[in-house]
This record gives sequence, C-alpha cells and structure tokens, in this order.
Amino acid sequence: MTIEQLRRFHQARPFMPFRVHIADGRQLDVRHPEFLAHTPAGRTIMIAADDDSFEVVDLLLVTSLEPLRNGRGQPGASD
Repeated sequence: MTIEQLRRFHQARPFMPFRVHIADGRQLDVRHPEFLAHTPAGRTIMIAADDDSFEVVDLLLVTSLEPLRNGRGQPGASD
C-alpha cells in the first residue's frame, strides 16, 4: 500500500468511512477523517477508534482498503 492510495480514501469528499486490512489479519475502521493520521514521510499511520484507543501501523503492512457503507464492508471493493 502506498501513502497516495491511502490519501485517496482519506481525502475523499464527501468522506466515506473505510476499513484498513493489515497483513496480520486485523481490520481497523476509519469512521471519520480525524481518526487517521500519518507521519510526514507517510510510512507510519495511526488509526483511532471510537473508544479513544488507537493503533500504530507500518503502512507497508497494509494489504488493502475497503469502503464501508452503513458499518459494513462492500465485497470486492479494495484498492
């Protein structure tokens, strides 16, 4: 995954929540644009959850991005 691919999802207007799939099998949802941040170089991202917890992820471990609609993923919609 590249920072440009992630930015397309993050900066989409109107914003559409999306799911980040990670190589270890985890899935992290970005429900609001303010719930995602990245380092200036774009190598590391931070994803916050509704409960104020957060995950720090190496972007190289992100395998795909999936748009969410009504809290559910859309099959086959990855980048």
